[in-house]
Amino acid sequence: MSSLPSQLSARVEAVTGADPELRPATKPQFGHFQSNIALRLAKVQKRPPREVAASIVAALDVADLCEPVEIAGPGFINFRLRADVLARTVASQLADPHAGIIPAQDPQTVVIDYSAPNAAKQMHVGHLRSTIIGDCFNRVLSAKGHHVVAQNHIGDWGRQFGMLIEQALDEGFSLDGTGFDDLDLAGAEALYKRANAHLKADPQFADRSRDRVVLLQAGDPDTHAMWQRLVELSKKGFNATYARMGVKLSDTDYAGESTYNEALPQVCEDLASRGIAVQDQGALVVFVEGFDAPAILRNSQGGYGYDVTDVAAIRHRVDDLGADRLIYVVGSEQTFHFNLIFGVCRKAGYLPEQVRAQHVGYGMVLGADGKKFSTREGTAVLLNDLFDQAEEHAAPNIALAAIKYADLSNSLQKDYVFDPERMTQTTGDTGPYLQYAHARVCQILRRVEEEGAGSSAAGEITLLREPTEQELALWLTRFGEAVDEVAEDLTPHKLCIYLYELATKYSSFYENCPVLRSEGEVRASRLGLCAATRQVLAAGLDLLGIEAPERM
Repeated sequence: MSSLPSQLSARVEAVTGADPELRPATKPQFGHFQSNIALRLAKVQKRPPREVAASIVAALDVADLCEPVEIAGPGFINFRLRADVLARTVASQLADPHAGIIPAQDPQTVVIDYSAPNAAKQMHVGHLRSTIIGDCFNRVLSAKGHHVVAQNHIGDWGRQFGMLIEQALDEGFSLDGTGFDDLDLAGAEALYKRANAHLKADPQFADRSRDRVVLLQAGDPDTHAMWQRLVELSKKGFNATYARMGVKLSDTDYAGESTYNEALPQVCEDLASRGIAVQDQGALVVFVEGFDAPAILRNSQGGYGYDVTDVAAIRHRVDDLGADRLIYVVGSEQTFHFNLIFGVCRKAGYLPEQVRAQHVGYGMVLGADGKKFSTREGTAVLLNDLFDQAEEHAAPNIALAAIKYADLSNSLQKDYVFDPERMTQTTGDTGPYLQYAHARVCQILRRVEEEGAGSSAAGEITLLREPTEQELALWLTRFGEAVDEVAEDLTPHKLCIYLYELATKYSSFYENCPVLRSEGEVRASRLGLCAATRQVLAAGLDLLGIEAPERM
């Protein structure tokens, strides 16, 4: 069921044939909403605006939703929702285990590609936004009742494994895996750095590394076993970071580059046989109308790259996973790449028109100096170091809320400054402020239970007389539509705006409407509003991947 403002808007549009563009009333005496529809229609109809307004009001049937509709000034139409309707709607939402989130009428299978760190390297600031944003989409779309399939497309294949394995052997690791038991992800990254330096300094080592890549690609059992150990210890390190971040990714979500190895020659053969892929300067490529450069499926040396791997991934996700919608949460610099890959897959028939494919890009994380956030040496800041910095200013759950909210509360395409001191404040538009608002509501309801009033008193919302009560109730009923907008448009900052506004409206309500000092039906209704606020704040924070603490 749609929100009260949406129902009201639909009724007016049915009469006028145009969007009434309802706006919140500027003052309580003007009701809850105002519309200038009569003024707009008056210009077209060449009639006085108040006359047009009167004819609209006469034709409207909104008595089940509103008090008598009023005409004000030059022809504005003012709507005041009935207090009993508001009370009934909020009470119904409080009783709903989904807090007003409306299940999708046609649930889809949604595949979300996010996080994607590289094996044998620790996660760094470059993985922060993809992981947080992708987790939010996972939560929101799951809450809507869609079947979400997370795909963590880790970089677990390539030439770097040749030098890693050779370096490990040079340092006393054995082909049966001896030596790996004491290696963690940080140790693997250090091994990678030593291997890279060795590669640059020693041509013979470089030759051995290339030979080892050939053995890996040919399926040599010993080489493959060492590669597998490196990948598994990488996953263990990633999982520890994911646990610290409180995101939903797990072992079952890993679908690295190596997943598609067998499919790459199949894709090339299929597209070449149908004339979709052609030879160009020794490489197998696909030209797509509207793109200056082709997708390179196989280079002139016979090697496969990212383009064909991503094409194979889309084919798998549509054919085998049954995707109705594909969402790629990857930095904005990859926009051209994914648009090209989507074009290749449309041309090939791997991506049917009814399957929606979206690349969600995002801006960079900046340091206090406004430049790309990095260490003094110019390297990317490790995620665990970034969390440590935030935890110098707040407890871990508060620090994490600060980071996630700062990431999600801006338009995704914008860069944002990592400023842990500001982000961890419990005032202003921050994650900790919303956590504090939730804890504050919990404290009030806890006091009622401790006083013996019983939790049943919170929920009997029958009386909403004060403007701030009604304003809070009305905003609570719009939660479902706020979630709908994020699910459709992939704009998590809209949910952040909604929750911040909810916390602000609750604060105004609490200041103007005594809760614990009120009595009878008024007290019960106000406690019900508190409970409904707690419910929506907790649900909304969870969709952002943020803990809703009961005490702070």
